[in-house]
Amino acid sequence: MAVQKLPIARAINESLRTALENDPKVLIMGEDVGKLGGVFRVTDGLQKDFGEDRVIDTPLAESGIVGTAIGLALRGYRPVVEIQFDGFVFPAYDQIVTQLAKMHARALGKIKMPVVVRIPYGGGIGAVEHHSESPEALFAHVAGLKVVSPSNSADAYWMMQQAIQSDDPVIFFEPKRRYWDKGEVDKEAFPELSASLEQGRSRSALLHKAAVAREGSDLTLVAYGPMVKVCLEAAAAAEEEGKSLEVLDLRSMSPIDFDAVQASVEKTGRLVVVHEAPVFLGTGAEIAARITERCFYHLEAPVLRVGGYHAPYPPARLEEEYLPGLDRVLDAVDRSLAY
Repeated sequence: MAVQKLPIARAINESLRTALENDPKVLIMGEDVGKLGGVFRVTDGLQKDFGEDRVIDTPLAESGIVGTAIGLALRGYRPVVEIQFDGFVFPAYDQIVTQLAKMHARALGKIKMPVVVRIPYGGGIGAVEHHSESPEALFAHVAGLKVVSPSNSADAYWMMQQAIQSDDPVIFFEPKRRYWDKGEVDKEAFPELSASLEQGRSRSALLHKAAVAREGSDLTLVAYGPMVKVCLEAAAAAEEEGKSLEVLDLRSMSPIDFDAVQASVEKTGRLVVVHEAPVFLGTGAEIAARITERCFYHLEAPVLRVGGYHAPYPPARLEEEYLPGLDRVLDAVDRSLAY
């Protein structure tokens, strides 16, 4: 049966399995990804079926993991590396920023860097700092990296396929609190995006296209990863009060599909950007600036942002006060509509 209802974690597992089956140059590396199947069991069963030479348990050394992946990519492999938690990526940040992101340009395009770095990110699981953070803006700022995040099972499956097929390095942020949210996945049918109607665009290019998750006319909510579900809930709640909110799933934080955001804002006249990461110098700031430039005469209100606070991630008992939720999104909607 082509269509299955899978949790996001299982959809990623199935996508990795498909990639391993289709291309002998695909490898998976990371801490406990083999025998244990990863902390979140995303790689469960893959080492048993494909062997220790293709699903590799590594030492606890993130810099070494990414450095090894860079060397493998130089020799024609397509490594997929797992960073166990978001906050554990920083020992590898030097390798990612100074080597992985720059080798293609440094070699005047002669070298490809088809490396995928998987990072479970975000809060909502009752964990502490280094296990609950959203550092995507730190990577989106770096030229040479692609940065994406799925919000549902179908996107988790297909975006992973696209990321592995890309010749550019992709930082693949996985919303860990949504790992067990289920959705339909059709492994034989590429998901429909309005952008997919464009002629001459490869599937890999469509990795960075936004998708309308819900149509509306009064205000646009832009989100990605874990916050898409919150925005859909906000739109459903607002509908009961007669407000029509459009929800745009950004899917990619670098590059950003500004054309899709612009098209939505030109229709609704209002924009609220939502992400878990701190608002200060975040993805929402870039979107607000660009859309203000592009849509100045269409905007009926200032672009508003909802996100985490500019503070270290709090203890688990306080995380619900830190994370943006339904009330904070709806408050921003009300403030925008009040203009």
